[in-house]
Amino acid sequence: MSLNDVLELVQRDFSAVDSLINEQLESRVPLVEKIANYIVNSGGKRVRPLMVLLASQALGKCDEGAVKLAAIIEFLHTATLLHDDVVDTSDMRRGKPTSNAKWGNAPSVLVGDFLYSRSFQMLVELGNLKVMHILSGTTCIIAEGEVMQLTNVKNPNITEEQYYTVIQGKTAQLFEASTHGAAALLEAPQEIQEALRQYGKELGLAFQLIDDVLDYEGDAAELGKNVGDDLAEGKPTLPLIHAMAHADEAGRKLVRQAIRKGGLDIMDEVMAVVNATGSMEYTRQQAYNCVQRAEQQLELLPDSEAKEALRALARIAVSRTN
Repeated sequence: MSLNDVLELVQRDFSAVDSLINEQLESRVPLVEKIANYIVNSGGKRVRPLMVLLASQALGKCDEGAVKLAAIIEFLHTATLLHDDVVDTSDMRRGKPTSNAKWGNAPSVLVGDFLYSRSFQMLVELGNLKVMHILSGTTCIIAEGEVMQLTNVKNPNITEEQYYTVIQGKTAQLFEASTHGAAALLEAPQEIQEALRQYGKELGLAFQLIDDVLDYEGDAAELGKNVGDDLAEGKPTLPLIHAMAHADEAGRKLVRQAIRKGGLDIMDEVMAVVNATGSMEYTRQQAYNCVQRAEQQLELLPDSEAKEALRALARIAVSRTN
């Protein structure tokens, strides 16, 4: 199954999600609407709402509630992007200037707050206490993950375990909430809810691991952002953590220096160490392992095209180039 095949399965519902998103972006403050529309409609993959729809369809009922939950998930994701770009002082996302580059930090943060608030308004309309519990907890964990990542910047002493704690919070948690929320909304049996929660978690981890690889190996035009951003910001992601653990003393010192200093002055030298230690291959393998665990969780679901689409989506997550 290609991504187009996956999308075709939920095309009608996906269009309904887009319509609901645009409807809910209306605001009496023109700048709020302008910035929100800019970031929401800037060409993102919308993987998380897609996961909501596929999980719902795999459970036999992709209805208006699933469409609303998918829109809520996308609003939460977009709010985190607005805040992230301010925190990271990013100037490009998805091949376009970030909202903070165009309008400044203050409006971007406040519109992110607006999207968070709008998502919770919609969540109240959904009226499902279990889903409210999942998503309210999710937003707290995402915020904690972002703060942990911020405190880890320019710290070369981060362990692999600490790295996974960060990416579980800042990335995987919303993937997890997408499929878990869909299962909870449909009141699926507890073992199915748990399986879909684990599926989302493992897919989210794989997605972030590949993001961290592409930050060094990707093409800026395809990625829609600058290659090497993580190193420039001094973020110790898994390729660097693995390289430091397996390089010789000179290589280890070089990578530690690059993390502490930030910037791209010695990126070529750092990449030589990363490649010599097989750290890219190691990171990719960890992503593949996550995908295998994600696929195993699907065994509890009844056979269907939607189930196969969820399987395909996991594989697409690790084979992508942007």
